[in-house]
Amino acid sequence: MPRMSKKRKSELSFYLNDRGRVTYNELCRKCQHECKQSFRAVVIDCSRYLSKRAKKKEEHTE
Repeated sequence: MPRMSKKRKSELSFYLNDRGRVTYNELCRKCQHECKQSFRAVVIDCSRYLSKRAKKKEEHTE
């Protein structure tokens, strides 16, 4: 694994774990979108995340 420059390391400091690797939040880890959040952040609401257990919205046709 190549080393990070000081500039790159300071940019990603919120995402780096104790081993110096970029780590994302558990919800964002398998997400295909690029809005990934750090493992340090507490995700309250993600507009792109859809749980398998979430109730689907019903469409009303009138």
